[in-house]
Amino acid sequence: MKIKIDDDFDLEKIAESGQCFRFNKCGDGYSVNASDKYLFIKELASCEYEFDCSKKDFEEFWKNYFDLETSYKDIRGLIDKKDEYLKSAAEYGKGIRILRQDPWEMLISFIISQRKNIPAIKASIEKLCALAGKKIGTEKNANGDNIYAFPTPGEIAKLSDKELSSCGLGYRDKYVKKAASDVLTGEAELYKWQDLTDDDLMERLLKLFGVGVKVANCEILFGYHRLDAFPKDVWINRVLELKYPEGFNFDRHKPYNGVMQQYLFFYSRSNGLA
Repeated sequence: MKIKIDDDFDLEKIAESGQCFRFNKCGDGYSVNASDKYLFIKELASCEYEFDCSKKDFEEFWKNYFDLETSYKDIRGLIDKKDEYLKSAAEYGKGIRILRQDPWEMLISFIISQRKNIPAIKASIEKLCALAGKKIGTEKNANGDNIYAFPTPGEIAKLSDKELSSCGLGYRDKYVKKAASDVLTGEAELYKWQDLTDDDLMERLLKLFGVGVKVANCEILFGYHRLDAFPKDVWINRVLELKYPEGFNFDRHKPYNGVMQQYLFFYSRSNGLA
């Protein structure tokens, strides 16, 4: 089905923004895997896109997944005109949206992401999905590669240590297995935690094995769509040090500091820091 999107929406920038690991270039469009859903999407013309899904699936899942009811143009309008670096970053990153992703998938994805580059993260996640997830279709590419759902906690818990190790997780394999166990036993009630305040959510996440402040902030921003969360990695820390030595104005950008973080991350990672 064809959808017209008048707000900021750039498939390439979203795919490269570091928030999603199963959103990839595929032929003349992009393949998007989210939990047990698959979508092929491509741009037809300016502001017009083809979603290879039913109207029902678009309305019930993908419209929300792409956060299409939020105006990112308006969010960019909040930026202080005197903040030249953030203005440049937002203009460069215009089209990025914060996807509404699944808390379970994001928890495992960002646990895996620790001390790994993005290609390595994507490779490990795809190996894990192929090993434990259910087949849900085939890619729209020349090879017709199989598409697998993101594995459930039960499917991951059934994997042996050797099987988990084959996914290239390294020391993170024990974190992944414990997270699956914690969800199954009710120790980590990820979906009930959606009702917690940001502070309480952070407190609960930090109690999970292998979850530090950075992973917890990524989970809060990308898994729970709390748009004020501000994850800090090596790029963001360098931005704050070099461009904001007197401090970043978090109060100015509430409750959208997480969107600003995405612009800063994408801009600094793409262009380096001069």
